[in-house]
Amino acid sequence: MILIIPEKNNPILPLTISVKEIKSIVNWFEHHQRSFYALGWSYLGNQGKIEELFYRAILQVHKELPKFKNSTSFEMWVLSIFIQVCRELPIDNSLKASEESIFHALQQLKEQEREMLVLTYIKGVSREEAAQLLQVSPEQIKELLFSGFQLLRKGLGNGECYQGCKEYQKLYMDYLERKLERPRKIDFEMHIYHCHNCQDDLASLQETILNFSETIETFNVPADFMENVKERVSQRENLLKQKKTKRKRIGLISASVLVLFICTGFFTGIFSKIYYSLTEENKELRVFLQEDLGERLGLEAKSNGVKIKIKSVIADEIQTLIFYEIEDTNDNNQYMINIDDGIFIEDEMKIMVANTYPMYIPPDMESDLNKKEKNIYHGKMSLRPVKENEATIQLNIKKVLKLKRNSSDSYVNMVPEEGDWKFDIPVTKKTSVEYALDEEVEIEGTAVLIDKLILAPTGTILQYGLKNEQPEKRIEMINFKNLEINNKVAEPDLYGNSYVHAQNDLRWSKFQAHFEPLFEKETNEVKVRFDSVYLSIVDNKTIDLNASKEYPQTFEYAGSTISIDKVEMGQSATVVFSNHEIKNRAYESLHYNIVTEEGDDSSMEMDHEGIIVDKNGKEYDMKKITPKIYEVMEQPRHFFTVQSTKIHGKKVTPKSLEIYGYSTTEYLNDEIELQTELIEAGT
Repeated sequence: MILIIPEKNNPILPLTISVKEIKSIVNWFEHHQRSFYALGWSYLGNQGKIEELFYRAILQVHKELPKFKNSTSFEMWVLSIFIQVCRELPIDNSLKASEESIFHALQQLKEQEREMLVLTYIKGVSREEAAQLLQVSPEQIKELLFSGFQLLRKGLGNGECYQGCKEYQKLYMDYLERKLERPRKIDFEMHIYHCHNCQDDLASLQETILNFSETIETFNVPADFMENVKERVSQRENLLKQKKTKRKRIGLISASVLVLFICTGFFTGIFSKIYYSLTEENKELRVFLQEDLGERLGLEAKSNGVKIKIKSVIADEIQTLIFYEIEDTNDNNQYMINIDDGIFIEDEMKIMVANTYPMYIPPDMESDLNKKEKNIYHGKMSLRPVKENEATIQLNIKKVLKLKRNSSDSYVNMVPEEGDWKFDIPVTKKTSVEYALDEEVEIEGTAVLIDKLILAPTGTILQYGLKNEQPEKRIEMINFKNLEINNKVAEPDLYGNSYVHAQNDLRWSKFQAHFEPLFEKETNEVKVRFDSVYLSIVDNKTIDLNASKEYPQTFEYAGSTISIDKVEMGQSATVVFSNHEIKNRAYESLHYNIVTEEGDDSSMEMDHEGIIVDKNGKEYDMKKITPKIYEVMEQPRHFFTVQSTKIHGKKVTPKSLEIYGYSTTEYLNDEIELQTELIEAGT
């Protein structure tokens, strides 16, 4: 009997696994031995016991193989068996060696916390898959990851002195994994910018995560490990079938390499521009192909009537940009991929750069290409940059989103469609060029360092630094109108501003502004045009609160009359204040805290309502805005009209509203011209 395993896009997994022959299962474990060995070590801490673990797991997989169902991936099915065998073997608590200190600390965690860390960071499974394996709810996943890393940090001896704000600690994992929605992310980064406790706490936690990831990356399997395992199962192998299977697999791999070699070498030089102009309908991808920055892949996978095609991949130090096409073969629906939900990359922390975040790419339903056919969507997604110049991304997609429109052309109720699409995507990372600018200018009384220019295939980056020496006024972010390089204008990416986590010069807080790619490699100068700055103004005021009073009540602040609409006490106390008059208003949003009689032990949940106003005075409801409208607005400002806070605790009594200051936007019309100095080419 031969069982067909639906892993056609994964060359590591055998295309056929024999129920009668155990050799194919041994081969599969050998290909995956590194991640499974590290997983076993985190449980057992002893090589002899891990050999026993592999031996038992191989026998159990072979025994259960006829029961395997195609509704789940083969690897996840094997993993569930592997974990069960792990739990049956006793843990070795004798680890003392310094190089194994992280594994020793892991073994001191509770079972679910340890398993969540090793599954997501050692084995690389998605949160959803880990939750399914461990039978926990999605809400428990973040709690287990956060508490697990907190205890791991403590177990390593450096977690006692860090105390971040409880309400923001809940967001640490989502922030580090780029899962926060944009408004929440802005609020979080503004808080982190001002709160030294949270800065230290988050940095320490991130260092623990990075050390953990680096330990896993450098963790090696003993050279003779699998040989010892093979010896124990060799009597169950069939030598003739082993040689035949090996010859077939080598032939398949050789044929695949030959086809790839022919395809990559055929269309080069000047003919590629003509060829792709006639054959590639996606205009954006066409330019990349004509510039020889990528190649056609044509990888396909189909599940539940939905066919996904990976058309091409463009990779550099900024991101790994994947162009894809999704076809509904049964109906007239269009689907997109959401990188924050339903995708999983095998060994992501091993092959991709940690402490980086993919670029946000909203759906584009207005393009001519996506209006052409009702059942096909052409999209792109951004992943982290790969570490090496050559890599293979093993991408597993478990969910796509069905795009729906309402009468206002906004996207609502995007329905998830589950399936199983797997791809092995070959990646070649292209080079970038960095230029030093090192020019210090003054904006709104604050020193700004125009630091460096990065010319990369997928984008143009301007790195700048802020030296906020004025406590009463701080620049939080600069918005640029455009860059001009070699008489070419690069428009800004509205979703591309990012904080630089690796700060080499502590005098400056470094940021990166992203612009569209210009495909330039050399330049002597750059023109920088400013659009606006987002400011934080310090202006302290305290307003007493009393739930026994009748509300609303008003107070004056920053030239405006603000209404306190509600003050309620109890297990979930509430404070709501508002100001719907935005004309000539000095502030856009208030920075504040609610002080309670019980002190700082209570957690707070903040929310807001508001409108967006462009430079011409046109107003938009903040909750109804769509990416397409946002992209065409001219210099938008975000005014909060209602700000509310819920304070959770056993019994909470709001005492006062403490306002620290506010945020506002100032428009600019400045331009500077800078000379460039080459730092590094071909990075």
